Amino acid sequence: MASVTLTGLKRTFGTVKAVDDVNLTINDGEFIALLGPSGCGKTTTLRLVAGLEAADAGRIDIGTRDVTRLPARDRDIAMVFQDYALYPHMTVAENVGYPLKVRGINGSELNRRVQAVAERLQIGALLERRPAQLSGGQQQRVSLARAVVHKAQVTLYDEPLSNLDTKLRLEARAFLKHLQREVGVTSIYVTHDQAEALALADRIVVMNEGRVMQVGTPLALYRSPANTFVASFIGNPPMNLLPCMIDADARVLTFGDGQYLHWHGLPAGIRGATTLGIRPEHVSIHHEAGEQRLAVTVYVVQALGGEVLIVTALASDYVSARLFIDEPPPLAERVWLSFDMARARLYRADETLVK
Repeated sequence: MASVTLTGLKRTFGTVKAVDDVNLTINDGEFIALLGPSGCGKTTTLRLVAGLEAADAGRIDIGTRDVTRLPARDRDIAMVFQDYALYPHMTVAENVGYPLKVRGINGSELNRRVQAVAERLQIGALLERRPAQLSGGQQQRVSLARAVVHKAQVTLYDEPLSNLDTKLRLEARAFLKHLQREVGVTSIYVTHDQAEALALADRIVVMNEGRVMQVGTPLALYRSPANTFVASFIGNPPMNLLPCMIDADARVLTFGDGQYLHWHGLPAGIRGATTLGIRPEHVSIHHEAGEQRLAVTVYVVQALGGEVLIVTALASDYVSARLFIDEPPPLAERVWLSFDMARARLYRADETLVK
């Protein structure tokens, strides 16, 4: 195992800055998720670490070694691909043992290590089969076995669960987290699925347009997004972001239709255009007016099994509330919202977090 340090890392394709001055330290044994929308630079960053792309600038260190210009085969990394990348003409045992074979490990030692990792990943009964005879979940486990069999310093995951159906993905997610804790290898996991990142990672790196937006634990990112991009990307449904004007001396937030809320926890000196952030689960719905309540109209009601998602209209903005209620209000009904202001967040005009 080893730490991974990225310093001033850059990669450009024509006029597109795919990776734009990325600085990141991944601790020894840590599981990091690179999360962001398509084109944000997460996969290119992974490929730079793997040695599958050459950096235009910057440095990559694995442990105490500068590997920036080393070929992939000399970096002591393992990689799990989105399409599993199994050799169709080889058996499961041959696929799993291939990384050992190319490193000169053969005979009884190779067989012992293949058998051991196969039993750990519950594919011991599949060793004589070929990939075409396996389900998607089984192929994914073979791919994982191949990655961990030679105990590389770093394991890289390129959206390895995206080809699985919902049930298998949930099972694989739990299995992968257990495997990571058991093996303890430094891991970098690329995904566009925030649920995977939140469930698996020790820390998440949120990326957009080639740059790092925020790095933190899943809970820290969820509770205090550093900017409105992270706030809108983390959470399902995402954080409500409501434009407002602020009078810091009066501790008042005024919304687009003239309604207002008092917020006694506001820092002094913040004025003008801002954005209030509030998670849907921190929004309550009432059937009558009252202090610290905003009048809205019910726009959409979505029954989601044990909970109900209610989207309301506030002037030209929409506010979502996640509630555990049996009888949601009907569409177009006038209701009133209150916010748990202790959990609210405020963003400046430049979209960065105030508090």
